[in-house]
Amino acid sequence: MPEKYNLISWNVNGLRAAVKKGFLDLLLEHRFDVVCIQETKASQDKLPREVKNIPGYYNYFVSAEQNGYSGVGTFSKKKPLNIEKGMGSEIFDREGRFLRTDYEDFVLMNIYFPNGKASQERLDYKMAFYDAFLDYANALNAEGKKLVICGDVNTAHKEIDLARPKQNETISGFLPEEREWMDKFLAAGYLDTFRMFNNESGNYSWWSMRTQARERNVGWRLDYFFVSENLREYVNSALIYPEITGSDHCPVGLELEF
Repeated sequence: MPEKYNLISWNVNGLRAAVKKGFLDLLLEHRFDVVCIQETKASQDKLPREVKNIPGYYNYFVSAEQNGYSGVGTFSKKKPLNIEKGMGSEIFDREGRFLRTDYEDFVLMNIYFPNGKASQERLDYKMAFYDAFLDYANALNAEGKKLVICGDVNTAHKEIDLARPKQNETISGFLPEEREWMDKFLAAGYLDTFRMFNNESGNYSWWSMRTQARERNVGWRLDYFFVSENLREYVNSALIYPEITGSDHCPVGLELEF
């Protein structure tokens, strides 16, 4: 019998805030097989107790050293065969941005990539993180692992991926060097699953909280599911869920069938 996995990835912009806005109801209603969240903004000891006790889910979290900052979490119906909290780099792992869970059929990486808008220093950090991640992924790819990579990448790849490309050419998130890295990443043998099914504009996953951008759909596609080339034939669908609110991001989804 085929094995199906229904996964979502969502930058919740604060897990405690998301719980107050119905995050737990979302999980229980949809019963996704794996839920990856980014920007939890909570250390392990300050996570809401109810998110650690969701019926039917194992849960794993990575927190930043700085409280109230960054952080990722993965909820999974299946218990992973292996868990890695971080890429093995002190400079990057202290920000709590990387959580890997290994399953029988694939290796899943849940990542909150850095934002480069604050300063040149943070942009440099973001680009270095990108390269360290690609080295990490390529090493697994070279072993023949089937890779699923999801999260808030903090870059819109092409002009189709944001509402106002011309106005944002000098803004981090759409800088030439960020977009070139995305080109390099895809050229290394990874697939942007949403674009396997949909090449239309107007599909975004983040909107500014100001100026009613979401209502006007003036957004950016910053959240992705990528897979390695050896998973192509197992990808059933890839979706964006703009109707799900509770954050300035909306979830993105992936369905795999083995």
